Amino acid sequence: MKVVLSTLLIVLVAAFGSQAQTFTEETSQYRKHYKEEFLHSENSPLKEADLPYLQFYAPDSSYRVEAHFEKAKSKSFEMPTYSGMNKTYVKYGVLKFRVNGKKQKLTVYRSLSLQQLAKYKDYLFVPFKDKTNGAETYGGGRYIDLKTTDLKDGKCILDFNKAYNPYCAYSTGYNCPIPPLNNHLAISVPAGEKNFTKHHQEASIK
Repeated sequence: MKVVLSTLLIVLVAAFGSQAQTFTEETSQYRKHYKEEFLHSENSPLKEADLPYLQFYAPDSSYRVEAHFEKAKSKSFEMPTYSGMNKTYVKYGVLKFRVNGKKQKLTVYRSLSLQQLAKYKDYLFVPFKDKTNGAETYGGGRYIDLKTTDLKDGKCILDFNKAYNPYCAYSTGYNCPIPPLNNHLAISVPAGEKNFTKHHQEASIK
């Protein structure tokens, strides 16, 4: 009996270790692709020499949570940006989830302008703030991207390890949406992208 239990324990430990390694590898690949996108984006504020200044929290699967999604019906509205310009969005729905056992919720938005482009027709946007802003992370908040196809059977995987900075964190002159008050979390989310460790650059309005 002891031999069976020992064998089972070894199998479970090995399986857990493999799962953790897979999550870490997936997150690392995602971040590698994220960095490469700066080199291909027409309006990118960063060059290859800037990429080493991008900093991230270590991958943490406890900040990859399953959320319950509730679809919303609302009219379009103007979301302010840090440049003073407004962008038009609609409230697409609400994600309800738990982080470290505490109930949280975030509103999901959809850009009316991006919706007209084939490349971004399924694009959804989750701007948010948390208690790390202004200290370990960018003071203006961070973003998470989703797709309509990520929402299945009223559920969605919300991965804060994929939280990223708006372009305004790297350079002035960009129209970065300001996370609405209802998306200000009263907790710290030490996952995803951290503060950019190089001084701001100058850029034309994007």
